[in-house]
Amino acid sequence: MRDSGIFEIDDLADVLARVADRLDDKFAGIFSKETVERYINESYALLAENATVTVHLPSLTERFARDRLTALAQSEEKVAKQKPEILFVCVHNAGRSQMAAALALQISNGAVSVRSAGSAPSDSIPETVHAAMNEIGLNLEDSFPKPLTDEVVRAADVVITMGCGDACPIYPGKRYEDWTLNDPSELDAEGVKAVRNAIEAKIRTLLTELKVI
Repeated sequence: MRDSGIFEIDDLADVLARVADRLDDKFAGIFSKETVERYINESYALLAENATVTVHLPSLTERFARDRLTALAQSEEKVAKQKPEILFVCVHNAGRSQMAAALALQISNGAVSVRSAGSAPSDSIPETVHAAMNEIGLNLEDSFPKPLTDEVVRAADVVITMGCGDACPIYPGKRYEDWTLNDPSELDAEGVKAVRNAIEAKIRTLLTELKVI
């Protein structure tokens, strides 16, 4: 979200209506069109709260709403989970949780599904975080900060929090861990790399305990 742009209200309504049509097709037989539309509108509003750029919001809204609806379907056992689901939560969803999600996918070779969220998401991922991940061959260009929502917590098997306090609701039957890690937004490039390395070590331990590596 590095460009600027403003949608007219009528244009935005048309764009979101097309998003609703696509997601209604995807979730046909699982959720009603009204539920799909509600999640799209909620997701747009949630992302818009912190956005300094609006031009990419409709496409990000589609991704965010699709993931939320998938999580809702999983939590209500309307679709089966094929892999263990890990949710990573930090404050801004712009550093620790994004790095953890990317590392978990890479190290597990896709044997787990991951989501990430923030208790107070920022509008973008810092360049120092991009650089630290690019250094080890992981690209976060398609990633974006998003707020923590209830259905993604309900859908998770494991919830990892990183500095977000009591923002994450507690549900029975889930594994919760809190990892103490410095906030990359407050660090220089070397400090961000150190956090990345610490996350990688914790991810390897977690995935070994989950018996996926």
